[in-house]
Amino acid sequence: MYLSYYGLHEPPFSITPDPRFVHLSERHRDALAHLLFGIDKGGGGGFVQLTGEVGTGKTTLSRLLLEQLPEDARIALVLNPRQNAIELLETICEELHIDIAGRRGSTKSLVDALNAYLLDAYAQGLRVVLLIDEAQNLPADALEQVRLLTNLETDTQKLLQILLLGQPELREMLARPELRQLAQRITARFHLTPLDARETGHYLRHRWRVAGGQKFPFEAKAVQRLHQRSGGIPRLLNVIAERALLAGYARDVASIDSKLVDAAAAEVLPPSTQAQRWPWLIATAGIAMLAVASWQWHRQPAAATPTAATSVSAAAPVRASPAAQIDVLDAAALTQLLGTTGNTPLPAWQALLALWKLPADRITVDPAGPCTAASNDVHCVQGRARLDILLALDRPTLLRLHAGTANAWALLLGADTRTARLRIGERSFDLDRMLLQSHWNGEFAALWVGDTPAVPAEAEVVAFQNARGLPADGVAGPLTLMALAGDAPGPRLLRVLE
Repeated sequence: MYLSYYGLHEPPFSITPDPRFVHLSERHRDALAHLLFGIDKGGGGGFVQLTGEVGTGKTTLSRLLLEQLPEDARIALVLNPRQNAIELLETICEELHIDIAGRRGSTKSLVDALNAYLLDAYAQGLRVVLLIDEAQNLPADALEQVRLLTNLETDTQKLLQILLLGQPELREMLARPELRQLAQRITARFHLTPLDARETGHYLRHRWRVAGGQKFPFEAKAVQRLHQRSGGIPRLLNVIAERALLAGYARDVASIDSKLVDAAAAEVLPPSTQAQRWPWLIATAGIAMLAVASWQWHRQPAAATPTAATSVSAAAPVRASPAAQIDVLDAAALTQLLGTTGNTPLPAWQALLALWKLPADRITVDPAGPCTAASNDVHCVQGRARLDILLALDRPTLLRLHAGTANAWALLLGADTRTARLRIGERSFDLDRMLLQSHWNGEFAALWVGDTPAVPAEAEVVAFQNARGLPADGVAGPLTLMALAGDAPGPRLLRVLE
């Protein structure tokens, strides 16, 4: 495998997104700041618009936004905007857990219920935000209803802040004369463009470091060619760079030059297509990566028998056969499930212990506090953290989910860029990560097994924390110690959900 050849712990340019590999360019940070402004300073009630080409990182930014929500914010997520005006209102009310029994199908009744909720939230000092993803797909009547929602206000302040995320078609749509009333209410606009040549180099080197690489293999001219052939689109950068590494491994060369990059790009991209034609390129790149994965598979030696608890999929298979389909939860189903599961963390802890192949007597669980380990090699961790940090630890983790007054503990089994897989009770479910964020305030619990690792100097701790996506405070706290012990055997998170 090329990983050991280049001294890597894992693939640095996988197209499966991983929070540890997130690298925010200056324009990504500006875009995130615009979205946070829409929540934090958006009392004027205008729209905040974020657009960008396919593959530039809008979805990543929306996930980061949800993980940085202020505690006084309540958010309604619309992930499927292909709804008529009434369906959209019903979705917004359901996301905010507004009781709309007997109100369905009536625009006036739904708006009245929403207005009452917003006034109550305003009285409590809460901010309510509506985030619509893929907003370019909003039908005309639904778009007009969204505009009318900005009329819900007090004498001094709008009650609902609206964030619109979409592809460049959204800008074109809002430029139509018939939509000028909505366009005039947009208080902040940001278009996310591809990476420039300098940012491309930073992006590639960052991912290389996170994957454990020491000597960066791409020559300066190779980095330039990567930027030219990908157009600065992060997703395409990953595709071409991955293929170039495979080509370098196959040819037994440690340094990747521009010719190898051109050869890799020629294999995964249509040769006659210009870089700005993103949708076709990305679709083709996805197909090409399947071929690359197949090529890698056939180069591998026969797989050894898996050891106990080496990954979540080995300990508790969830992809065994088409018959073992994973149910997908929407907001209503998740709320109902949390209301019937119960608040006790014991079943979730038992499931976590089973993944680690540990007997139940190895820890004592206090529902009001952290667990207590019965031996020196078992370590309990509990507190609050962002989802990207927990995913960076790459260990199954317990999350305390909320829905109104109901709450329940769920076991996080894995996640990709859009979806998280959770075990709740006796079953596993998939749900959108944005939906997960709206029902989770960051409270988590976890354990790890092994000797407490030696703590390096503060500067080395900071470098390690930066590489692993942890808060870089230089303090070897529980999460950092857990990450330092990350190479020890034990269950891992699923990276690809099928």
